[in-house]
Amino acid sequence: MISLNDMPRVRINFLPTPLVELKRLSSFLGGPRIFIKRDDLTGVALGGNKTRKLEFLLGEAISQKCDSVIACGGMQSNLCRQTAGAAAVAGLKCHLALGGTQPPFADSNLLLDYLLGATIHWSGEYSKGERLPELAAELRASGLKPYVITYGGSTAVGALGFVAAISELKEQLQAENLDLDYLFLPSSSGGTHAGMTIGMDINNLSTKVVGISIDRSEPGEPPYESELAELANQTAAKLEFDRRYTPADFAMNYDYFGEGYEVVSDAIREAVYLTARQEGILLDPIYTGRTMAGLIDMIRKKVFTSSNTVLLWHTGGIPAIFRFARDLNA
Repeated sequence: MISLNDMPRVRINFLPTPLVELKRLSSFLGGPRIFIKRDDLTGVALGGNKTRKLEFLLGEAISQKCDSVIACGGMQSNLCRQTAGAAAVAGLKCHLALGGTQPPFADSNLLLDYLLGATIHWSGEYSKGERLPELAAELRASGLKPYVITYGGSTAVGALGFVAAISELKEQLQAENLDLDYLFLPSSSGGTHAGMTIGMDINNLSTKVVGISIDRSEPGEPPYESELAELANQTAAKLEFDRRYTPADFAMNYDYFGEGYEVVSDAIREAVYLTARQEGILLDPIYTGRTMAGLIDMIRKKVFTSSNTVLLWHTGGIPAIFRFARDLNA
């Protein structure tokens, strides 16, 4: 097996991120023991899980002698904001293909994109990379050598960031003499989920990784779990790790999609308020807030025993608190 230390990587994060027990929240809910992994504190551009992927993505870009990167997403994309920050640290030009049209003024993630020096290319109805080949060709014609980061940064290279993250977590668990029964994360483009699953196997951890669906109410066709298995197999092959994954290796929960991706439900609002008021920790309302809402609901439904230990992985996205201020004030 190839060591992660042999993979091209740009060290931009402040690691390890804290592993924190939520004692007051656990007591308020009546158990189980709850921990949170603070990837909102990775450091670059207000933090977030994507910069773990970007360490390896930009590492590959630099190894290929690229001078710029292109990423894509919605107008308020967390990946794009973190790509702009990571590119600034690495000394690369950053181009972002964002869905929608230029608004009268920039706020939240979009404001940070501009502050971090990104060049924005408005893509109208296309927000998932449909225009990336065209934009890459335009930049090459202008004399640049761009590295293309696909939607969510969820490639075999990007997923390496979360193989590494589980090794980091294992060291923290050993230092605290902890065993985790469950790890919950917001699962959307798949790179974080796939990388974590491989990381668990490489590190011989028995923790069950459970994804909370963020942008779909059902697996779809082909099932999302098939996408996760394919990405995991590509990542394992890159590491020459002798393990084949099937859809059955991935646990997903679609019960908390509610009325839509960017709809802040009463349950999400409660989760954000409870975590803030019990622990002083802020959650974004789209990803980690939804995941915490699901975890709280499962605790109330007695899915866990008081002897269980669960971890919620905070993936960042804090600028969304300001973007959805009206919904959180409702």
